[in-house]
Amino acid sequence: MVYLFLADGFETIEALTPVDMLRRADIPVTTVSVTGNPVVTCAHNVPVKADMLFADTDFSDADMLVLPGGVPGTGNLAKFAPLADLLLQANRKGIWIAAICAAPTILASLGLLEGKNATVYPGCENGFNNVNFTGGKVEQAGNIITGKGPGCSHLFAAAIISVLKSKGLSDNILQAMQF
Repeated sequence: MVYLFLADGFETIEALTPVDMLRRADIPVTTVSVTGNPVVTCAHNVPVKADMLFADTDFSDADMLVLPGGVPGTGNLAKFAPLADLLLQANRKGIWIAAICAAPTILASLGLLEGKNATVYPGCENGFNNVNFTGGKVEQAGNIITGKGPGCSHLFAAAIISVLKSKGLSDNILQAMQF
């Protein structure tokens, strides 16, 4: 199961493109609100109803945790301490973690990107000297996938599909979607 976390101010395309593409790949994905409310409003004022509330979710079947970026969504995710605890536990267990746009800064602040290649939205890499921010569209380092920004959402989702199912399937989905 893939869990994708939503906080008010998330970037719409960075959340919903992975949800759409993972469901096309028959990968179970559940959107999880960290707000205490099932309706979460994106950075562009589009209300989205999450599948679950964080407090009501058992993450014991997690194959991957996904963090979309966005402003102020990334900051709102970063302030939610139970999510930070979950990310640290998942990393210790080798569970896949993915973050796009500004959200890799959450992983960097938790020390999860230390000494690793990663990518992040341009301008967000400042203050993280122990991370090699490459500027690439998508990076994978161990159990962590990072994506650069909204324009790379489809490549980010494809990378997730590649590690959870296969590169062939992700390529087929990208082709079918005319990318």
